[in-house]
Amino acid sequence: MNLYLRLLWTLLRCWRMPRIGPADTLVRQWRVLPNDLDINGHMNNGRYLTVVDLMLIEYFVRSGFARVMLREGWKPMSGGSIISYRRGLRPLQTYELRFRLAACDEHWNYMRFEFASEGKVCAAGVMKGAAVGRGGFVPNAVSYGKLGMPLPEAPLPSPVTHWLAAERDVMAGAW
Repeated sequence: MNLYLRLLWTLLRCWRMPRIGPADTLVRQWRVLPNDLDINGHMNNGRYLTVVDLMLIEYFVRSGFARVMLREGWKPMSGGSIISYRRGLRPLQTYELRFRLAACDEHWNYMRFEFASEGKVCAAGVMKGAAVGRGGFVPNAVSYGKLGMPLPEAPLPSPVTHWLAAERDVMAGAW
């Protein structure tokens, strides 16, 4: 995370916003700033996931999970992401970032995100994250229980199952 002013703004803003449930979609308007640009004059590919991190922080705070993690001594951990780019975002262009929980399994939460501008999707992807405590992964049944919520029972979407299969193949071939 290197967007400290945007991080501060996100924290100040989301502490005052209404609480959300795990299935709620966050939608936020952003603007491509000069420090977001790469040498080609559009938003740097790596910046997309950094902005997604800001949405994840808002999701943690507004869902109550940040408070639970602090109280329990847990830390969030990203386990990977996949993103596809379709249209570049230009300097000072506004865009909308949509972010929601797609599904979860025993440990991982799969979050779907989409960057859109002028009615068109510019980039979309999925990330997975988990809570980690001193003993390792915190089971989702425990973390959702601490929130006073039942574990969401949506099946893993097809893109997620295909991504996980590809991830296993990639890691099996690592040298």
